[in-house]
Amino acid sequence: MPTVHVYMMSGRTSQQKEALISEVTDAVVSSISAPKENVRVIISEVPKSEYGIGGVTGEKLGR
Repeated sequence: MPTVHVYMMSGRTSQQKEALISEVTDAVVSSISAPKENVRVIISEVPKSEYGIGGVTGEKLGR
């Protein structure tokens, strides 16, 4: 069973996360012919203060 783990900064809406799960699932099904019911998507949200981009926290970048 394919499992995709997505790490991202917190702050997305439930609708955005649902869309991400749906589209990632479709990509896995399309690319490796996995049965849709076997695909797992895990979203781990990281606080902006603990996510670094280019040496600066996401919080300071205002993302």
